[in-house]
Amino acid sequence: MSTRHALVTGASSGIGAAIAQRLITDGWQVTGLSRKAPDWAGDGYTHRAVDLLDPEALAPALDGLAPHALVHAAGLMRAEALGAMKPETGDQLWRLHVDVAARLADALIPRMETGGRVVFVGSRTSGGAPGRAYYAATKAALVGLARSFAAELAPRGITVNVVAPGVTDTPMLRDPARASMQPKAPPIGRFIRPEEVAALVGFLLGPEAAAITGQQIMICGGASL
Repeated sequence: MSTRHALVTGASSGIGAAIAQRLITDGWQVTGLSRKAPDWAGDGYTHRAVDLLDPEALAPALDGLAPHALVHAAGLMRAEALGAMKPETGDQLWRLHVDVAARLADALIPRMETGGRVVFVGSRTSGGAPGRAYYAATKAALVGLARSFAAELAPRGITVNVVAPGVTDTPMLRDPARASMQPKAPPIGRFIRPEEVAALVGFLLGPEAAAITGQQIMICGGASL
């Protein structure tokens, strides 16, 4: 079998980096999209620098790519309580979480062969959380997007799923923008590890997950119980 090729957004750090590294370990070739190249990049990885929030820059960054798998892991967390919500925050989160996912899918899925794979990285917060209305709303919209694509693509054997982590130990967790609302560890007593999210994504991209599509799969350490 020829080497599988995956496109991963947000590959420079956090969950995106863990996913890219896991796929390379599993024998994939990975093209990463983010503003800066990761400091771990090596064999099996190709970087394309792009500001995902710039709609005019995205299409050229995808030129010539026809991956077997698409993983949209880039994301931002912004916490704003009622009375202090900024419309521009909602616009930014919608563009990155939802609009970019739609643009990537619209450009790349028609190029995919039968049996392709799509995974969007969502959040357990899609069910709602105090002070995180914009973030939760965009992650919830991502589920609707994925389920719609999954229904359309099932006849081609292309699966589309959302992996929804709980609080994950990444640099985003220490973002000063969320300092006013510190997360609590889930019942397992620790935060989710990026490598655990990456392992689930790796499984969903493999042949044994061919019957799993249109699903939001939580990896939350018991926080949803």
